[in-house]
Amino acid sequence: MRLTKFGHAAVRITHEDTTVVLDPGAWSEREAVEGADAVLITHEHADHYHPDHLRATDAPIYTIGAVAAQIRESAPDIAERVTVVSPEETWQLGSIGVKAIGELHAVIHPEMPRFNNSGYLFTLGDTTVFHPGDALTGPGVPVDVLLAPVSAPWMRASEGIDFARSVGAARNVAIHDAVYSPEGLGFADGLFGRLLGARDLDYVRLASGSDL
Repeated sequence: MRLTKFGHAAVRITHEDTTVVLDPGAWSEREAVEGADAVLITHEHADHYHPDHLRATDAPIYTIGAVAAQIRESAPDIAERVTVVSPEETWQLGSIGVKAIGELHAVIHPEMPRFNNSGYLFTLGDTTVFHPGDALTGPGVPVDVLLAPVSAPWMRASEGIDFARSVGAARNVAIHDAVYSPEGLGFADGLFGRLLGARDLDYVRLASGSDL
């Protein structure tokens, strides 16, 4: 398995002959989608979904109904490549197995409506990887690698740490990290590293374009 971070929440995962890209939004580089066999989008917010990035690839797009509706409205030229997925649905993308997890975005504020959101659980041979999108909904099964949100207007650092601890992945790779300043990220990295390390869980935040 090769996992590459491409800014904020965008991640490219390659296993054997298959490459999937998650959440290539406005805060990620367009080259994230290069060579993609499929693109998956967790929800409709611009930091996770950017039509121009999707136009930079011919790959099929897998996402939830709310995002499909946005694509039909704002980018109808790519709508024919979209497949809508439902919670708990499973499917195969080449050598990578996928399962949709969860239905709702985390609460931003009680006076704001809840958005839809789907996490994705990937099976890559003997390794599992989970991307929760903008939610603290766990996969319900053990995973090897958690793509762990570390900064968000809908999450305190303590909530992110407790979520990662509840998932219990041996390796935690930071995502959703463009919200904080470098100083804030340094503080968050220290907290996540120390408190996950106390449970013998590894934590790393990759620079954009870096591999795991």
